[in-house]
Amino acid sequence: MESPGEINIADEVARLSDKADKQLRSLYAKLTPWQKVQVARHAERPKAATCIASLITDFTPLAGDRAFADDEAIIGGLGRFRDTPVMVIGTEKGTDTESRLKHNFGMARPEGYRKARRLMELAGRFGLPILTFVDTSGAFPGIDAEARGQAEAIARGIETCLAAPVPLIATIIGEGGSGGAIALAAGNTVLMFEHAVYSVISPEGCASILWRDAAQAPLAAEAMRVTAQDLKKLGLIDEIVPEPLGGAHRDPETALSALGDAIAAALAPLKPMTPEALRARRREKFLAMGKVGLN
Repeated sequence: MESPGEINIADEVARLSDKADKQLRSLYAKLTPWQKVQVARHAERPKAATCIASLITDFTPLAGDRAFADDEAIIGGLGRFRDTPVMVIGTEKGTDTESRLKHNFGMARPEGYRKARRLMELAGRFGLPILTFVDTSGAFPGIDAEARGQAEAIARGIETCLAAPVPLIATIIGEGGSGGAIALAAGNTVLMFEHAVYSVISPEGCASILWRDAAQAPLAAEAMRVTAQDLKKLGLIDEIVPEPLGGAHRDPETALSALGDAIAAALAPLKPMTPEALRARRREKFLAMGKVGLN
């Protein structure tokens, strides 16, 4: 028997844990767009390599653009998603200093986008659905990348996405920044993690251009509608994949399980479609974006 002054440790821990969960739930229910940007950039969020390791079996990596070099900011290869042969491609940021430098923080050069294009064309040749995982602040802005045709490589990547004769499911898992993201995300279905962000430029870049002050990034994030919830309302993405309480970095296994289910649900109706129907559906989807009804 406990004396009146004693504390039941188990009950106290349970009470405090419940209180912490309620506060965390309340906090994450009203995150500002800028706070969502910080969550999307969290160092421990699942990266493309994590998604591939968790969702893809028999993965065989493929390298090189067959023209210049292998850009490790973009990874990809053949594998199976729930017993379906697929081509998988992703922008990889890395998880520690060494891997971040190796993958150039997920900022691809032209050879990376040309590699992605090569893998998409290979998938089309063999009738393999394409799964992409996007997590990049944008394409690499260096002089060497511009000299090798960065803009052309991104444009050709978007063109290849739109022309693919197979289903293409794209997922924004963290940051979806600029054309560097769109080059891998012009798919039949675009999924997005609940706390991911997707925009034409980073909030800091937008603030620097509009106000010449990167400190205005929170205001830019609000104006740009970068969150999954805003983008779903605008019709720019198709589905929001829920994350565990506190973000995908707190429970990657649960987050990736939900992502796998979302990809399977999106892929099922696309598999029986002909190449012509897939292209037409993709074209209609993107042409419809931004349309304003005339009265």
